[in-house]
Amino acid sequence: MFLRNAWYVVAWDQEVIADHLFGRIVLGEPLVLYRTRDGRLVALEDRCCHRHYPLHKGTLTEDGIQCRYHGFTYDGTGTCVRIPGQSSVPGGARVKSYPVVERHRWIWVWMGDPARADASKVVDFHWLDDPRWRAKGTMFYVKANYELIIENLLDLTHLTFLHQATIGNSATAERADVTTHGTHDDVTVTRWMMDSPPPPTYVKAGGFTTNVDRWQFINFTAPCFVRLDVGALPTGQAARHRKTAAFAAEGQLGEGIEMRNLNAITPETDKTTHYFWAQAHNFLLDEPQATEMLFEQIEATFHEDWEVFENQQRSIDLAPDAPRVNVPADAGQIQAIRLLRKKLEEEARAARG
Repeated sequence: MFLRNAWYVVAWDQEVIADHLFGRIVLGEPLVLYRTRDGRLVALEDRCCHRHYPLHKGTLTEDGIQCRYHGFTYDGTGTCVRIPGQSSVPGGARVKSYPVVERHRWIWVWMGDPARADASKVVDFHWLDDPRWRAKGTMFYVKANYELIIENLLDLTHLTFLHQATIGNSATAERADVTTHGTHDDVTVTRWMMDSPPPPTYVKAGGFTTNVDRWQFINFTAPCFVRLDVGALPTGQAARHRKTAAFAAEGQLGEGIEMRNLNAITPETDKTTHYFWAQAHNFLLDEPQATEMLFEQIEATFHEDWEVFENQQRSIDLAPDAPRVNVPADAGQIQAIRLLRKKLEEEARAARG
């Protein structure tokens, strides 16, 4: 099951370009996106109402999209406005239209009741285009359920074992001071690793030669968004005091480094996911090589996670009812999935009236 009344990231802005039809499946629904001549975004059901041929394989016209199979033409509202060889169009000839907005370099589509679409509810990812930050990202097509990715990001003890070459070391599993806090809308995990060796990526980014006080503030916002505030200061630089504003804190830290890892985890189907992510930093802003280095380091890390997700999914498919053992480090991911389930139940109750 998926939460329908929510905004989902469907594409990077550069994926939907002028004079081009773009198709993608979200929550099991095929979508076609395009830009009108004045640049306005349109998102429609990617399935001609006549014989269900995918509209993204058609042609853009002045009116909208012409289906490649029999020439049915649809305008930006999804209404069929022309059928070749006849003067009238049946009243029911239309496809579904979706609210769509472009924000923070991502294109967002509302998958539920259009009357409830509120652009102010789009989750904040301003680090992607904020001039005080530099960011680079991409998308992975993962053959696994999206909840596995959420769980991975809410429990970072795995960094010690999967990512020792980049962002992990023993401290992330053995020396973390962890607290978890949940609300009706989100879950935040706060992790501190005090007076610990910096991992390899942090040495490359910050040039650390001594131990550091390192933080990982992980925020999950339902249904599928995870934002991480991560960084480090040399031990003795009052890191805890300077980060008292937690996830909302911004501003350069002098001798330290501060980054955001940004994740939008969009389900395609129950077993496939469009995983949008980016790494942002607010230091070395005039050095593009720093942005590239950080992206490459995290991309290598996420490729390791990608393999884990798909192997997990294969194991689950073979034994879907096999029990799982939980430990205290799982608190964040357990609360996140519990929150997601609660919102799914609330939506289902509302639909039943």
